[in-house]
Amino acid sequence: MERILISSPLEAEHVERIRAVDPAGIEVLYAPDLLPPTRYRGDHKGAPFTRSDAQRQRWQAMARDATISWDIPSAEDLAVMDRLRWIQGTSTGIGQHAKRLGLDARDILMTTARGVHARPLAEFVFMALLAHWRGLAHLQAEQRAHRWERYCTDEVAGKTLVILGAGDLARGAAKVAKAFEMTVVAVTRDPSKSRAHGHLFDEVVPTAALHAALARADALLLTVPHTPETERIIDAKALAALRPGAVFINIGRGQIVDEPALIEALRSGRIGFAALDVTEVEPLPVDSPLWNLPNVLISPHSASTPPSENARITDLFIHNLRCWLAGDRAGMKNLLDKQLMY
Repeated sequence: MERILISSPLEAEHVERIRAVDPAGIEVLYAPDLLPPTRYRGDHKGAPFTRSDAQRQRWQAMARDATISWDIPSAEDLAVMDRLRWIQGTSTGIGQHAKRLGLDARDILMTTARGVHARPLAEFVFMALLAHWRGLAHLQAEQRAHRWERYCTDEVAGKTLVILGAGDLARGAAKVAKAFEMTVVAVTRDPSKSRAHGHLFDEVVPTAALHAALARADALLLTVPHTPETERIIDAKALAALRPGAVFINIGRGQIVDEPALIEALRSGRIGFAALDVTEVEPLPVDSPLWNLPNVLISPHSASTPPSENARITDLFIHNLRCWLAGDRAGMKNLLDKQLMY
């Protein structure tokens, strides 16, 4: 029998959906009283929480029995989970987390939540682009001043969106961009790779052509995970290559950007506006200049979290669980490549 540990907060309705997949073949280990209280809907970490000795004993007994885990267990839990064979992540970019926990060296299959967050993140991207180019701040200021003065503003159509990455998050943004009649250029390590959504990109160029692509960008969108290959790939030279006044949006990981160089580019006006859902250090330190720059929008790594998130992750997990129970590993979605880290 497979025993599935629900290792992070999850609504009971979704636990029951998992349990219903095969009531005779699986046991779902779910103890809400042993999980941290949630701070918001879809919270996978929970508020600070300490188990009593009795609770800790109960929790570790469940962990020892688990063969499958919903979400990535803690280092303490992993140390006793000798039977664990598969982890379903609740995030797309779990490669660095897996490496920190030593899971890259363990014979445990890992699957990500790739595909779940593309739509809400695309909405965040276009919220930022529309707010900037259509002059939301100006309109709000004029309204507060009770002032009616006609003016001319910018538009989205005809702009060039350069996306670092060509995966699922890039797909979500490109789909909306094409509806707005933008030109979309994807920059990726493997331009020749066949992609079902490849038609959404007007061009796909190699990473070696990044700076040339940046010179054409009205907006730059970062969607790649943090890997040794992408760490600080957007450095001072890359930022200097951008078209002056470009919009900068990061929904990937903060570590792919040289943050001090980004701050300088924002101060100088090289970047006209930035929307950041991720930062190099999270939470963003209270003394970071990014908080007070007038041309920056800060989102606390929450743009990917609508109320429907756990329902979608559960759909993905159920698909993978059915494949797992049938011995169809090839049919499982989003297997993590522990060497590439995505």
